[in-house]
Amino acid sequence: MNQSLESSYLQTKAAYVWTRVLDTPFWGLFNLLPIILYKDLQATPFQLALMITLKPLVSILSSYWSHHVQESGKLMKSIILARWCAYLPFLLFPFIESSWYIIFCFGLFMFLQVGMMPTWMELLKKNIPSHHRDKIFSYTQAFGYLGGGLLPFAIGWLLDEWTQAWRWMFPIAALVALTATIWQRLMKAFILKSDSPESNSFHPLFQPWKNAWTLLKKRPDFAKFQIGFMFIGSGLMIIQPALPVFFVDKLHLSYTELGVAITLCKGIGFACSSPLWVRWIQKVDLFYLGSVIASLAAVFTIFLVSAQSEIIWLYFAYLIYGLMQAGNELSWNLSGPIFAKEENSSPFSGINVIAVGVRGMFVPILGGYLLAHFGSLSVICISGCLCILAAIRMALYRYKLNSNDAYSTNA
Repeated sequence: MNQSLESSYLQTKAAYVWTRVLDTPFWGLFNLLPIILYKDLQATPFQLALMITLKPLVSILSSYWSHHVQESGKLMKSIILARWCAYLPFLLFPFIESSWYIIFCFGLFMFLQVGMMPTWMELLKKNIPSHHRDKIFSYTQAFGYLGGGLLPFAIGWLLDEWTQAWRWMFPIAALVALTATIWQRLMKAFILKSDSPESNSFHPLFQPWKNAWTLLKKRPDFAKFQIGFMFIGSGLMIIQPALPVFFVDKLHLSYTELGVAITLCKGIGFACSSPLWVRWIQKVDLFYLGSVIASLAAVFTIFLVSAQSEIIWLYFAYLIYGLMQAGNELSWNLSGPIFAKEENSSPFSGINVIAVGVRGMFVPILGGYLLAHFGSLSVICISGCLCILAAIRMALYRYKLNSNDAYSTNA
């Protein structure tokens, strides 16, 4: 590795690692926002459903941001600008009482975070060798989950005793996260160029969709992967509106209990299994990996239902969820670089973003409708059935590919 490449590698590694580390306290609080909205602010069912829907739905808008960044080539400037725009609104939490403002901050944050994902994946792909890239991504994710899990566990008692404590915790965590721009500004970024020479000949409103459709037709293996992940994502997404209601009305959980289950147990499962997923993703194809992930998601729903009889099953459920999520995030985020090989991975990763937005347009709404008419338990069972279907679908798609195929797990 020559001096220039080594410098690029070290700068990219430092920027990404410090970004993930300094994000950790904020994510630990951010994941509790739907519970806070329902438990402390007495949000209406419509507001709760809207917040849950925004998380995946903004992915469609994020694809336009990602497309704009790819066309402009201003990678680090865009990442830094997006970071400031994402975190600054949370500084006003102590002074604004409106639950609608919290929903707005939630949606804006997810829009900018998801929009930057393809850019980060391409930076990692270009500047870091694949065997280092997988480990860096997985270990930083594991640190984020475990650290984010320890934080709510440590402050759960404070949230239980003082219901407004979160209003001051969010600004502090946001300021900590913004210090990551110090390392981001030191990072040198290359210029992305579109692989499509006709990219400017199509209306910009439809360009991301046109590019996605063209790529899926060109790469049927990647299209099959997206279909399989659509089932997995739908199973995980349809359950989200039901979880706050299930936790508060069925299980009557305190913030401390929520912190132990949702964040600490999930973080432990994620952190402990991440090294295994890293080794596994280098040895098996993503279709087999997807089948295992979907099976674990189905087990999660079974344990969740069992928590009605014994609360210990809730903790087991989130250990399984953390284990599943470690493989889910690794395969979902790295599928772009893996399928792309030597090509620009941003279009592949961009399709992941669009796919989340597409299912976000109807799956959470469907989950909210089923919740209103059949209750939270029914939604959890339907989620489990979708995950089982996803496991079967991924297993059917699995096939062996020879060295001439476009896709290789060693890419």
